[in-house]
Amino acid sequence: MTIDQVAARLECSASKISRIETGQTGVTPRDVRDILVIYGIDQQIIDTLVEIAREAREKGWWHYYGDVLTSAYVGLEAGADRVCAYEAQVIPGLLQTEDYARAMLLAARPGIPESEIDRRIRVRSGRQSLLTQDEPIDFRVVLDEAVLRRPVGGSIVMCQQLRHLILMASRPNVTLQVLPFASGAHPGMDGTFAILLYEESAGQSVVYAANAVGGLLLEKDEELQRYAFIFDHLQSCSNTPDESIVMIASLLERGAQDERWQGVGA
Repeated sequence: MTIDQVAARLECSASKISRIETGQTGVTPRDVRDILVIYGIDQQIIDTLVEIAREAREKGWWHYYGDVLTSAYVGLEAGADRVCAYEAQVIPGLLQTEDYARAMLLAARPGIPESEIDRRIRVRSGRQSLLTQDEPIDFRVVLDEAVLRRPVGGSIVMCQQLRHLILMASRPNVTLQVLPFASGAHPGMDGTFAILLYEESAGQSVVYAANAVGGLLLEKDEELQRYAFIFDHLQSCSNTPDESIVMIASLLERGAQDERWQGVGA
């Protein structure tokens, strides 16, 4: 059977079946059972594999933080080979310092319990290991200039964050570009997003479009192609990686001279 035939029987996308079969995404015990029934597998083997699937779902570290996670993004990110992201408001979670993340959470979620903040920060810390592990993911990110000029947490916190950006941008698996105000209107103005690519799944990918309630996962070919086009366009409109580091360093120097972050946008 082809992937398309299986997807039609399960009423899901072909890319989902591809990612399951190549081990690039988790799978529910129910999906395992339904797929194996379609494949005509013996019931005894089905029961064994369903049990394995049930046990496997308990192994992802992020499952222990289900109370503070609102989507499947973290699990999908953990299995990706490359992530291409555009951010217009804040530093991406993979590049945030702890103090920046804490200040951002306090501002975005007034009244949030300290215990929840701590758990959310631990999730970010776990995600960040993807950039420094033995076989790190390839992370390509475009930051709107506004992200760098918004003093989240004040001057000291922001200076620490900018130093961290420069450090991470020097890693061979991280490509950071800044989209300057001078670029004017651009295709990314509809909102932030991340494209997750899986090299072993015949080029299949998924787009995560962020929103206030956890985000939306997009898998249709036309949607993937549109976001790939948008990201390519954003990269071409942005400063080069070297120019971006120079810009961040300049903002850092000016910010360090003014503890209240005044005059940075002058």
